[in-house]
Amino acid sequence: MASAKPETLEVAHLAFQYFSQGLATGNWEPFLATLTEDFTFWFPVGLYKGVNTGKDRAAAFFQYVSEAFSEGLTVTVERVTSNDTTVVFEIHSQGSLRGKSYSNKAAVSLDVRGNQICAYREYLSIIVQPSSAE
Repeated sequence: MASAKPETLEVAHLAFQYFSQGLATGNWEPFLATLTEDFTFWFPVGLYKGVNTGKDRAAAFFQYVSEAFSEGLTVTVERVTSNDTTVVFEIHSQGSLRGKSYSNKAAVSLDVRGNQICAYREYLSIIVQPSSAE
């Protein structure tokens, strides 16, 4: 990927800061305020698997995330890659998922249009534990 325009990086970094704060505190309002009205997001698993459209759908999704990580989630950025319209944050997240220890690596991709985020995609490294029957 080519390097992003400074404006793209600035918008994406601020939105990602608000995203991280949302994960840590459950307060998603600052992040939601950065989204376009036609915002879309893609998530790989669960109730929101696939493409989702609109800020209302996004608000419901992030509320769901906060319920799953009720004690908050800590995010460490490991790498940022960008081009003129997309910024990808490779992250390590830690916390408690529904009362169980959680640690994961993910990539969060933010598409920037003007001074807002128009799309979000998240790619997870999901570890599935074998059942006792296997």
